[in-house]
Amino acid sequence: MIYLDASVVFSLYCADQSTAFAVPLILAARGPLLLSSLCEFEVVNAFSLCVFRKDFTTPEALRARRKLELNIDSGAYINLPLPESTFRRARVLSETITPVVGVRAADLLHIAAALEFGASSFFTFDRRQSAAAHAAGLKVNPLPGSYPQP
Repeated sequence: MIYLDASVVFSLYCADQSTAFAVPLILAARGPLLLSSLCEFEVVNAFSLCVFRKDFTTPEALRARRKLELNIDSGAYINLPLPESTFRRARVLSETITPVVGVRAADLLHIAAALEFGASSFFTFDRRQSAAAHAAGLKVNPLPGSYPQP
């Protein structure tokens, strides 16, 4: 199973600097794609932030949100609520990984969720989160800067 971080999911629905990497990454993925309720919330909030920043119009943000919801409803992703144990696991990770990597709390919650759900892989475009997920024992995708240039 592959846990998807919000950075990857956002790039699938809104053209940004990582979209060219997100689409082939997902198309080549082998195994079920997992989202957490935290990831879905973060992505929907990112759509709204884009409206605030004037990067999107409200109708564009609504279309992106609807596409995400349709994909969740169709089973393209497995969307799971965060179990309470995610917070305990994230706290342990914060004591062992954060002093070394400097990862943010929400990013640790995603990593802990991936571990709680039994994911073996973690897809993100965030460098610190990638390093933290690797330190937690998850296989991570190559980051966009590490791909060969076209």
